[in-house]
Amino acid sequence: MPDLVVIGGGHAGCEAALAAARMGVDTLLLTLNMDGVALMACNPVIGGSAKGHLVRELDALGGEMGLAIDDTFLQSRMLNTSKGPAVHALRAQADKQEYQNRMRTALFTQPRLTVRQGEVAAIDVENGHVNAVHTVSGQRIACRAVIVASGVYLRSSIIIGESITPGGPQGLMSAPHLSESLEAIGFPLRRFKTGTPARIDVRSIDFDEMTPQPGDEPVTPFSFLTERPLVNTHQCYLTWTTPETHRIIRDNLHRAPLYSGKIHGVGPRYCPSIEDKIVKFADKERHQVFLEPEGAKSHEWYVQGMSTSLPEDVQWQMYRSVPGLRRAELTRLAYAIEYDCIDSRQLRPTLESMHVRGLFFAGQINGTSGYEEAACQGLLAGMNAALGIQGRAPLVLTRDMAYIGVLTDDLTTKGTDEPYRMMTSRAEHRLKLRQDNADLRLTRISHDLGLASDERMARTERKMRETQRLLGVLQTTRYTPGTDFDAWLKRHEQPESLTGVSAQELLRRPEIHLSDLAEMTPAVQSADAQAREQAEIEVKYAGYLERQDALIRRASAMEEKLLPEDIDYASVTGLRIEARQKLTRQRPRSLASASRIPGVSPADIAVLMVWLEKTKEEAPDRKKES
Repeated sequence: MPDLVVIGGGHAGCEAALAAARMGVDTLLLTLNMDGVALMACNPVIGGSAKGHLVRELDALGGEMGLAIDDTFLQSRMLNTSKGPAVHALRAQADKQEYQNRMRTALFTQPRLTVRQGEVAAIDVENGHVNAVHTVSGQRIACRAVIVASGVYLRSSIIIGESITPGGPQGLMSAPHLSESLEAIGFPLRRFKTGTPARIDVRSIDFDEMTPQPGDEPVTPFSFLTERPLVNTHQCYLTWTTPETHRIIRDNLHRAPLYSGKIHGVGPRYCPSIEDKIVKFADKERHQVFLEPEGAKSHEWYVQGMSTSLPEDVQWQMYRSVPGLRRAELTRLAYAIEYDCIDSRQLRPTLESMHVRGLFFAGQINGTSGYEEAACQGLLAGMNAALGIQGRAPLVLTRDMAYIGVLTDDLTTKGTDEPYRMMTSRAEHRLKLRQDNADLRLTRISHDLGLASDERMARTERKMRETQRLLGVLQTTRYTPGTDFDAWLKRHEQPESLTGVSAQELLRRPEIHLSDLAEMTPAVQSADAQAREQAEIEVKYAGYLERQDALIRRASAMEEKLLPEDIDYASVTGLRIEARQKLTRQRPRSLASASRIPGVSPADIAVLMVWLEKTKEEAPDRKKES
């Protein structure tokens, strides 16, 4: 009998199952189709703006996605390098098939983990606790916890023009049975929508009409464990829609399911279909289109920026109106997909149900979009399911600790009315939550809980020590006027120094980088690359980081004021009716969480603060009386 059953083999399910098994829990992963394990149903890309932060955090905690993409990428780029380090974001084009193979290998070789093909039809709950799942084929599997990571498959429908058929991504079947069980348990479901563009035969693409988009050299790995040199093997291409493209779409809007009423689900705001772009940004003469490979051995290329659910005949016209795609042969049509998901406000910050112990949810079932958001939720749910089974305290990542904390807090406190996508603007402490320091923030937490390996922890400690040593070198090294130093200043277009200057003071100048100081200081030149990155950021952004620390300390004070789970909000004098209703429904963990619930005002928070203080004062008196 497994202790834990994970429902779904997508990016959330894979990370959940691996995390729990690595923490010593006997785990069964049930997937609709073995061929769909770790499938990149949309663009085969890992990372991007804010998503790169999530993958780095996932890796720092001991997840698999960072290692898998380092082993299978085709092209890698660091985005936003013209801006500050807080928004630098790694993005890598994956070999779609190889990524799946790599993740399957991790799953099938992981001790304490079993992977099977099968569809779950129902979840058994007894006395408010999960105790089994039932498969469509009739098997009852007893367990102590369940993670629902069903992706976009629950009662899913594929929509292409007038055609609406039950099904999942890329020809896989849907999961029509589990939704009814979730509703019976007490989870009202809603419909969300996402979509994907067509795939095109590479032999029909005229790349000479497009602009090459090469990767970065050297390549920055996603995983903190990857030390070998990585090499780009492919490049992507940029082209643009044309007035003809826009005319074709406008002439056929009445046939677009999005506007004809065929689609009822809510779609993603930040990844709209091409017809949505044409309508909402009517003043734009053209839109970017990226052509990206799906694999080293695949003839299919992905058309980033042209997701649609228009009818097939319109798709052929539309894609062939784009420069470089005049001869395009569509190997797979674009489509929209509608599916069931829950209201994530029914979950605790651990991703466990508020009302059913041992029942966790992760990924698109929670209303999110993206492989990275799903994988991080899977990892957190897997860790907390394991901790619960082992009788240990749960892991809660707060907003000041990680982007994953921002993600889970947004979902469980604010909820989402559309597919949720992580963005750097959602993180108020983003200067501290950089992708380069994810290991320094999170690896010790995970190691103490038994997930991050000893090797990973040792590397993190080495990075910490090397960074501190280098910061000490910068503080104590002083350059005095002389022939060599004067020549260095002139070479770097810096003013003459009559009294000398420290390495730290020089590095604070916007034009000077640590690599420049390495020309004069061997101790800088010999330092580890990751430590050099940390030290440079620490020095250049010292003032900003100090202010961010002060904000975090104030926020932490609110996070530490925990609200009792059994508090009767109806009896708290002074709370408004709306606040009482929302607080009762969502059961926030802390005053900080309560303050982020829409409809709970600062005055309501003040009332709760007074109530907490009063309860604290009365507690010793009650103890004396007893």
